[in-house]
Amino acid sequence: MRATDTAPIFSMSDHQERLKQFLVSRNQPGETVALTADASTREYFRINWDGQTAIACVYPEPFNPDEQTYLDVTNLFLKAGLPVAQVYDFDGELGVIVQEDLGDRVVREVMSEVTVEQRSRIRNEAITLIARIQTATGLAFETNSIASRLEFDAEKLLWELNYFKQHYFTTYKKQPLSADIDAKLSEEFADLAAKLESFATVLCHRDFHAANLMIDRNDKMRIIDHQDARIGSPAYDLVSLLLDRITDLPSPEWLARKRRYFLDVRRTLGLPKIDEVEFAYEFRLQTLQRCLKAAGTFSYQSAMRGKTYFEPFILPMFRIVHRSAGNVDGFPTLIKVLRSEIDEKQDG
Repeated sequence: MRATDTAPIFSMSDHQERLKQFLVSRNQPGETVALTADASTREYFRINWDGQTAIACVYPEPFNPDEQTYLDVTNLFLKAGLPVAQVYDFDGELGVIVQEDLGDRVVREVMSEVTVEQRSRIRNEAITLIARIQTATGLAFETNSIASRLEFDAEKLLWELNYFKQHYFTTYKKQPLSADIDAKLSEEFADLAAKLESFATVLCHRDFHAANLMIDRNDKMRIIDHQDARIGSPAYDLVSLLLDRITDLPSPEWLARKRRYFLDVRRTLGLPKIDEVEFAYEFRLQTLQRCLKAAGTFSYQSAMRGKTYFEPFILPMFRIVHRSAGNVDGFPTLIKVLRSEIDEKQDG
């Protein structure tokens, strides 16, 4: 089924009712169990499907299957041999997608329960997946995937940086920046976005971190939440994996080892060689942008959606950005602003 131009926008309260309509239409009886959706506007349910369990994702609005990014990127990733869930069925008018049930073992939670050696192995497996996603870049263009038509260009990167400014200082702190500081910070952000745009050459997951990876029932690592894939920097997903939602800053030496491992995996998979020193610079620039965007998301989710469990991650984001900015030229205002925020939070 396909959404029409006149299809209604659904309220969040009717997700389960629409799912029930869908299941009746597919002759799939049984109870539905609501699952936690983290920062998403979508709702997830575990359902019975052809004698086994499956996961139903219910969107807040109808969608056109031909333009639906999750369906498109899932198809791309499966063609590339990447470990994502199979899609069993969907209904654009009801806003429902039914997919393979990968279980409940989220990598972020698994890593908190295992030994240091096991964590390292799991992390390296995830790093390998990042490189494997990048090997699918050519396929994305060959198949005209939606992901190949989206890019972390200067406009998108700058939008995310401004998202941080708005939602941290105005929405969360309720203390907008002065006009002078705002203007100087905007200049630095524009320069950062322009530099990062030049690195946008490979397919990226776009939100690749341990909460978007799962260990399935066969102990295989699987990728989820990949619908926002686009062309970006080779460092983008690596920054996300290594630095998203941290509470303690990793040492520069540890980050250097992980960057080196990633570059080695890329070469093993036949991807073009990247100079280690040049990649370290790219990684630091991407750290500024990606971690500030994350801080903006944590601020918005805390202030506007009541998800205050994101708050403890804001200060570590500032610390890692402050450290990275000190290792590249051109960001004196950002360093000054973050130093003030870090001192204020520490004193508080």
